[in-house]
Amino acid sequence: MPIYLYQNEETGEVKEVLQSMNEEHVYFENEVQWKRIYTVPSASIDTSINPFSEKEFIQKTGTKKGTVGDMMDLSSELSQKRAELNGKEDPVKRKMFNEYEKKTGKKHLSDKPKVIETSKVKIEL
Repeated sequence: MPIYLYQNEETGEVKEVLQSMNEEHVYFENEVQWKRIYTVPSASIDTSINPFSEKEFIQKTGTKKGTVGDMMDLSSELSQKRAELNGKEDPVKRKMFNEYEKKTGKKHLSDKPKVIETSKVKIEL
């Protein structure tokens, strides 16, 4: 059963009260109703994934429920961490770009420059 906090407004005393989630959350003592104190729930989430470990990423995401979008967000966060730790570019992403270029003969769309500039024209993609 969860613990709820209640405060006596007259004395300022705070008490922890065990109550079921289904019962009404009120507390009386000596015919005085105590005011409930709302707190932020505490939960622990395992967020410590080694950004360079492919096996750890598979183990952590394979057992959790969520959407493909959640997994893509986590993958993006790990890519940013790798980039921060390695200067300014993610080595895993760079390897993928190089393999793509070797396989297809052209640069990946995400690897192309965002601005093409000549002496007469500037194009922002």
